[in-house]
Amino acid sequence: MAQDYDEVRPDVAEASERVLKSVQKIDAPSAKSVQSDLEETDLSEGQELPGAIVLDELVVEVVPEAADEFICGECFTVRHRSQVAVERGGVKICVECES
Repeated sequence: MAQDYDEVRPDVAEASERVLKSVQKIDAPSAKSVQSDLEETDLSEGQELPGAIVLDELVVEVVPEAADEFICGECFTVRHRSQVAVERGGVKICVECES
């Protein structure tokens, strides 16, 4: 006799049926009750939340590259010229990126 391996085993089917019935018995809150609970506990009115947009202007002073500095063509950090390992096509590479 051929056996259908895709058929659910009786013990697994019974267990899943029991679990489904127990989940349906649970007294889950309705959407309206959840909404009313959220409205009652809303304490954020009148308070500034963390991460809020601040209207302060950020001022940063940009210092130009000094004569004894270079910008690495690999990591784009400003380095002292003593850190130049190699120069390829006019692009200087620092010692850390070259190793």
